[in-house]
Amino acid sequence: MLIRFGHDFELVCDQETPLVCLVSARPERDADLHEVVPVKTWPPVPVSRYLDGFGNTCLRMVAPAGSFRFLQDAVIDDTGDPDPLIPTLRQAGIAALPAETLGFLLPSRYVESDLLSDAAWQLFGTSATGWARVQTICDFVHGHIAFGYKDASSLRTAAGAWQDRRGVCRDYAHLALAFCRAMNFPARYVNGYLGDIGVPFGGPMDFAAWIEVWIEDRWVTFDPRNNTRRIGRIKVAHGRDAADVPLIHSFGAHKLQKFSVWCDEVSQAAVMPHQIGSRADHAA
Repeated sequence: MLIRFGHDFELVCDQETPLVCLVSARPERDADLHEVVPVKTWPPVPVSRYLDGFGNTCLRMVAPAGSFRFLQDAVIDDTGDPDPLIPTLRQAGIAALPAETLGFLLPSRYVESDLLSDAAWQLFGTSATGWARVQTICDFVHGHIAFGYKDASSLRTAAGAWQDRRGVCRDYAHLALAFCRAMNFPARYVNGYLGDIGVPFGGPMDFAAWIEVWIEDRWVTFDPRNNTRRIGRIKVAHGRDAADVPLIHSFGAHKLQKFSVWCDEVSQAAVMPHQIGSRADHAA
């Protein structure tokens, strides 16, 4: 399966503003990339890449004062398989966890697992362990929060989502992370592209947030927002919570003037070098 994905953002800055953006597929998907258009900006500015402490690809640039657009467009090979379902996986004991997972057991900026520990054990302490317990947590969070873009808030934490019972995909992820960590599962926040492939059209695209949980001997994908196995996830970044992986980290005030995201299955015939980047060519 081939998936075309990318974004087209336009910002308005009052003054020259440094940016760090996490919008590219993670490096482990490099071998799957079929076609990639280099980042295009209007007006043109230098764009450099680096990997952060979590191994995410970061784009670094300086937006000039006024209007600034940047766009990426790519095609990636995907298996077309839905998220894995492995209910036999068992929870690893703390002493057996790899050292690199331990940081994902701790509270973080948006994930107050310490504050929600009592609630987690009351809700899930008698549930089946391993994979089943994580799925039980996701089932609960999916039903606890009412989704609505109007309810998005950059200040809401997991505890806030627990109390407010409303939010967007990042709120589902943060609350599920808090419960998983409280139950001694290492769990990390993920954002990326998730198109409506194999499901009914859900409206204009946005970046999606989900979670990965360490069970037995591996990281496993769970999605408390959609709470169903999906096809064609393109992972952009992971971290302790949303604070680690902002799509746009601006070192100065800006206004988001335009926000367009795409992630669609395409045919081989549609993947031609002159067509890749056509969104930019038509919009420029």
